[in-house]
Amino acid sequence: MLKKFLKNYFELPAKKINIVCLGGGIGTAQILKGLRNYPVNLTAIVSMADDGGSAGRLRRAFAVPPTGDIVNCLSALSDEESVLKDLFIYRFAGKRYGKDTDIGGQKLGNLIFVALTDIYKGDTNKALVEFSRIISSKGTVLPATTGDVNIWAKTKDNKKVFGEENIDLGKYNGSKKLKEVHLVPANANAYAPSITAIKEADIIVAGPGDLFSTVLPVLIVPQINKTLRTSKARKLFIVNTTNKPFETVGFKVSNYIDALINHIGGSDVFDTILVNTNHKPKIPTKINYRYVEFDINVLKNSKTGIHTGDFVNREYPLYHNSDKVAEFISKLIP
Repeated sequence: MLKKFLKNYFELPAKKINIVCLGGGIGTAQILKGLRNYPVNLTAIVSMADDGGSAGRLRRAFAVPPTGDIVNCLSALSDEESVLKDLFIYRFAGKRYGKDTDIGGQKLGNLIFVALTDIYKGDTNKALVEFSRIISSKGTVLPATTGDVNIWAKTKDNKKVFGEENIDLGKYNGSKKLKEVHLVPANANAYAPSITAIKEADIIVAGPGDLFSTVLPVLIVPQINKTLRTSKARKLFIVNTTNKPFETVGFKVSNYIDALINHIGGSDVFDTILVNTNHKPKIPTKINYRYVEFDINVLKNSKTGIHTGDFVNREYPLYHNSDKVAEFISKLIP
């Protein structure tokens, strides 16, 4: 009551809400794009297990953390309206899976981040701060872990697949459906500022994104998992609009929830699950993606609050509509 009295009569500025997004990749970037225009403090915590594509090449060539998700999320948070922002996401012509030291297929922003890391003698934190300043970021992007971290997964027929790239591209024999993912090392250390951000969060958002190669590798970091489970923040899990080949083929909403239960110890960690139920936009025929089915009969006894609606990007339904998801999240603000 005293706080309300002071706010009303002395016009104290309202405390900004802290929103933390866990994951990385295009999925997290899409959510950040929508939230960046709201009066909130935004932090993205991204997986450091990426070893594929152009970012993986830089990781091997220069012994730096994978830069791809960091640069994508910072670009999504950028307040820069000049050609500078386009420069950061510019990709040189060539193969993304070429030789490690080739410039072809590389994104300029990734190269700049590697250069900043070298300038600051391997201090990723300083490189992140300077990169954020250059790109005029309206939020913070932090690595989930420190040190050299990788992942391995187990398929439905119990075959092990090592490395994010092999998981992502389906470079393995047997069933192309995954059932679990693990960190290497299993006790990977969380980045301390990331733990602080989660502790101070008012709203925590996990997903959307590649379930086994991007989202879960953040959630299963031991310190992150423990902090997430004890946090009193509102916690939202966003189910993908479509299923990705080699990871979640045929998955229904219940399968995503089961994956959370199996990896982080319970579906009740997240009090809200967001599900897109608009399956009308046509998925490009050249890609082997399918909409995630909402199996309401299986979920009717779920204790977690499941919210459905039209959250899809109608122009490219593999993605969520940034503005619609941001509007939904804004309603969670206390």
